[in-house]
Amino acid sequence: MPDSTRPPPAFLGALLLGGAFLLFVTWDQSHWWRAKEDYTFGWLVPLFSAYVVFDRWPAIRRALQACAVPGSPRAAGPARWLLGLAGGGLLLGGALMFLLGAFYRAGAGASQPGTLAITMGTVAIVFALLWLNAPESPAPVRAGLLADARVRLVALFLFPGLIWFVSAPMVSVVENQLSLFLLRKVVTVVSFVFDVLGMPVEQEGNVLLLPTGRVGVADACSGIRSLTACLFAGSFLSAVFLDRLWKKVALVSASLVLAFVTNLMRSLFLTGWAYHHGPDAIEGTVHDVAGYAVLGLTLVGLLILLPLFNLRLGVPDESAALTEPAETPDSKD
Repeated sequence: MPDSTRPPPAFLGALLLGGAFLLFVTWDQSHWWRAKEDYTFGWLVPLFSAYVVFDRWPAIRRALQACAVPGSPRAAGPARWLLGLAGGGLLLGGALMFLLGAFYRAGAGASQPGTLAITMGTVAIVFALLWLNAPESPAPVRAGLLADARVRLVALFLFPGLIWFVSAPMVSVVENQLSLFLLRKVVTVVSFVFDVLGMPVEQEGNVLLLPTGRVGVADACSGIRSLTACLFAGSFLSAVFLDRLWKKVALVSASLVLAFVTNLMRSLFLTGWAYHHGPDAIEGTVHDVAGYAVLGLTLVGLLILLPLFNLRLGVPDESAALTEPAETPDSKD
């Protein structure tokens, strides 16, 4: 780039246009953030996405410079054609998907299929705009697919782009099936644990028959709320504090496991409370406090895992110290 302190106008324009599309997505998804408690965390998505871009801005500027300098790596051969098709396909497919979702919303109002289509189209358009407006190099060199400087540049925007899929409500069929699957697993495990402890419990679908009465395990107890919220939290923490892809994937996976385990602990606690005090005793304050405790425990667990993922077990690199000039009396002021 002629001026290394300033990103190219074309890329800045693409970034601003992508931000305008995401503002529309924010307006569209905000309906569900208000209407569905499972997606209340969505209000944080625009703020956290903007923060990640701000936090990575020095790295983004370096990636832009790496794209523009002579000798910048570029994919060659079939990988070059694959990237070209991917960029064009994202732009065309994203535009069609966005228009489909926008027309669906205009006719039917806020709906889960419309929101999902708008989100998918917007994310595809944003990635395509960033890719197509990356700086060109005057003398590029042939490289592999992942070594392409433009791929590394767009990769810095993965979290700010893909996180919108987490805050977008899934289509009812998918969400209901996932909720039912989690609910069955929770009820089955709770029934098994109580049988092992010598506390007889009968299971009838999603209802547990206790000596003190019947306890129905509602859809809210399936854990899908904590699952989506912890997926968002794990994705944000991995994007900000971890530097390797495998670490990011591992932390996101750990957030899903923690969400399931802590929700299972919540169900065991509530069932045990109902076993000794009756089903009516778990309503109100006890139920709400247990739910908030699940989110708190999962967040604490993720914060504990962060230092473990950042732990470096290698020996200190002494080469840097050996190459530093030795301090002499004359060098001191």
